[in-house]
Amino acid sequence: MVFDSERFDLQPYTGFDMSRYVRRTYCSWEDSGWESLLVQRFDHVPIAEDIRLPATADLHLVLPLSGKAVMETRDEGRWNRHHWEPGRLELAVPGRPVSRRYRGDESMRSLQVHLPGTTVEPIAERLGGRAVDHEAMAASVAGGDPLLDELVRAVGNARENDDLYAESAAAFLAVHLLTRHARKPGPPDTGREDSRVRAAVAMMRERLADPLSLAEIAGEVHLSVYHFIRVFKEKTGETPHRFLGRLRMEEARRLLRDTDLPISRIASRCGFATAGALSAAFLRHTGSRPSEYRNS
Repeated sequence: MVFDSERFDLQPYTGFDMSRYVRRTYCSWEDSGWESLLVQRFDHVPIAEDIRLPATADLHLVLPLSGKAVMETRDEGRWNRHHWEPGRLELAVPGRPVSRRYRGDESMRSLQVHLPGTTVEPIAERLGGRAVDHEAMAASVAGGDPLLDELVRAVGNARENDDLYAESAAAFLAVHLLTRHARKPGPPDTGREDSRVRAAVAMMRERLADPLSLAEIAGEVHLSVYHFIRVFKEKTGETPHRFLGRLRMEEARRLLRDTDLPISRIASRCGFATAGALSAAFLRHTGSRPSEYRNS
């Protein structure tokens, strides 16, 4: 079967040898004749040390079906840890390559759905044409959405051989993502939002050494992840992730300048797993390594 390459801006994971890490058990392109929506099921190897996933141009939803694992992902900077567990839906940010490593069990299976840009972009235009903040959308999806979970399962279980089903399902998924997870917020309560951003910043300062997640910070100030990211960026000019990274760099510079603590201790106090992780982030932010900064 010949697939229309223009339906997807990039064939998912072009040039990436998936067979080292997964065994594909279903592909809607090949098994159902769909062209408008790519749905795949995979069995995963239980341990992977260094998977380098290329960027995709489409919206990529991943739903673990079985198995458990401690998963670490890095896109820019430090490794971020989360748990792979059934029902924990995630959205990969388009255009962003990532590295991943994990240790899990023998029963790891997933359902993965790719929505092509040629479906998403016209719908975004009809919904107002606002630029989509994919990072905020991904964080919002990670916060939980039972309906989206069921929609992904439904297309994963469908075996209709008519592409009309696939095209309609792709459109509905895109509308739901854009309205539920990238919707235009209502008028803000400025005073309350200011206090919540201040509380979030205070929490970041107090817990620089901890592996804080967006969901944890947003929950502390009683906001949804989507709303928290929007409000925080509006008030500070930065995403929470970048703001926290800058706080950690400021503290690392202070400790390097004003104390004799070894770099490994400074790394742990600033939220980095190792001295090497601190060194890499420090070089990226300042142009010099911690030892060079201290000596200067």
